[in-house]
This record gives sequence, C-alpha cells and structure tokens, in this order.
Amino acid sequence: MFKVIKNGANRLDIELSEKLDTEDMRVALDELISKSENIEKGNILYEIIDLPVPSLGAIGVELSRLPEVFELVKKFDRIAVLTDKDWLKKVSELKGALYPGLEIKAFNRDQKAEAEVWLLS
Repeated sequence: MFKVIKNGANRLDIELSEKLDTEDMRVALDELISKSENIEKGNILYEIIDLPVPSLGAIGVELSRLPEVFELVKKFDRIAVLTDKDWLKKVSELKGALYPGLEIKAFNRDQKAEAEVWLLS
C-alpha cells in the first residue's frame, strides 16, 4: 500500500507497506503530484514499513514519468525517511546527494518525533 497524506500547507506524509504494481505506481504518482501541487519548500515524512521490489511495470511507469518526478522533487527541501533497514537508510541519504537543494535524512521507525523536529529545523 502507498498512502499520501497532506499534513499542513507544505508537508506530505507517505507510507509504503506493500509491493507496487503498474496501476499502483500510476495512482501513487498521480496522488503525489496532485497533493504537492501548491507546495513550495516543502517537507516529506516518508515511512517505509516494507520495501518489496516493485514490478517491472511499476518501474516502467516511474521511468516514463521521470520529468514529472524531477519537477515534483524540486518542491521539497527535506525528506525524513523512517525505516528499520540499515541499507535503506544509507541508500536514502545517498539519493539525497543526487538532488541539489534536497536534504534526506534517515531515522529508525521509532524515531518519528526526532524526524519531525528535524523537518522543522
């Protein structure tokens, strides 16, 4: 499951807990784009409960919409990633280095309060 919740004027909360197929990825990207429409200098609290490998169709959908994804990322300054998987923490923070002006910091899932403080700092 992929849930996107608008949490205030400039914040999205995202939860990923199941494998995404082609249609799930389409819906997820549409929802992200829609809910971030008026966001500027925003933040994301991204909780990854489980990270199963997406289907090839889902990867194809994401690749076909890369220009929209890059425009979406420009709306955000910080992303706090909540996960209990060490490898995912490292990958998340490395991914932040690929986007100028975007900071990504990873936290354990039980550190939600600390992640929210960091997003506001």
